[in-house]
Amino acid sequence: MSRSTFYELLAVCGEKLAKKDTPMRNAITSEEKLVITIRYLATGCSLAELHYNFRIGRSTASNIIQEVCEAIWIELADKVIPQCSTEKWIEIAKVFQTCAQFPNCIGAIDGNIFGLSSHPIVVLFYVLFAMCDANYCFTYIEVGSYVKSSDAGIFTNSKLYERLVDNTLGVPAPYAIDETNEKYPFIIVGDKTFPLSENLLRPFGGKQLTPLKETFNARLTRARRYIECCFGILANKWRIFHRPIDLDIDATVVKAACALHNFIRTRDGTRSNDEKLDENINLEGLAPDTTHRGNPLALSARDKYAQYFVKQKTV
Repeated sequence: MSRSTFYELLAVCGEKLAKKDTPMRNAITSEEKLVITIRYLATGCSLAELHYNFRIGRSTASNIIQEVCEAIWIELADKVIPQCSTEKWIEIAKVFQTCAQFPNCIGAIDGNIFGLSSHPIVVLFYVLFAMCDANYCFTYIEVGSYVKSSDAGIFTNSKLYERLVDNTLGVPAPYAIDETNEKYPFIIVGDKTFPLSENLLRPFGGKQLTPLKETFNARLTRARRYIECCFGILANKWRIFHRPIDLDIDATVVKAACALHNFIRTRDGTRSNDEKLDENINLEGLAPDTTHRGNPLALSARDKYAQYFVKQKTV
């Protein structure tokens, strides 16, 4: 985080964190509260370390982190993870087309496990379910499902799925992407665990795949790995995710970290050389569970994209 970004964040959240001094003692400033929280999230240090480094009580440090995370989420959520409109989906699709060579893609989805531990022995594992764009920014997050739930189960119980089924997500109408003027639906890409639908594509199953299916799987993997990279960037910037979070609070800290991820990335983040993606992606382990084959519209959409990618490869 650059100095200018830190002070911009302080300007956004500072008023909500400010407390009045009393005759007994001076209040901890908003700036110090934000420093303590950023230190905790970025280094993955314990509350005991904060106690010694900042000369505050462990319970005080815990309360500060909770207060700051709640303020960050409240103040930043609508600004950095906005409700997407049709125009926004089209903008996201253009970046996926440029960076991943996958047209009409409006996002990649997956789930990631993290631990919450308020007890020295018991650790509760939860799932962060998210969707991202091709700039490694989250466009949807949902926290709190138990790890025993599959990604598909979490997805089908999410607001994202509900809005997708109700046609209230603002997904653009099918659009022609080649000279044939045949219209292709706008889609989300996921891995083998997600159900196949007209607006959600997953890889073809099986090991002995035809060249057409292998080409499609490779291109879908190229687009889908953006969400995996997004989780990796999140965890390596906020190293608190490398161990169980030792706070007796809900998942606000996880939501705040995701909001900070987008906030910092749009200001300090830069794209790396991984834009130059390899055509020969390893497809091992991509065979999905084929118990849910999808309806005819879903199968047709996947076949259309497979034919399109083969055509593009031979041109």
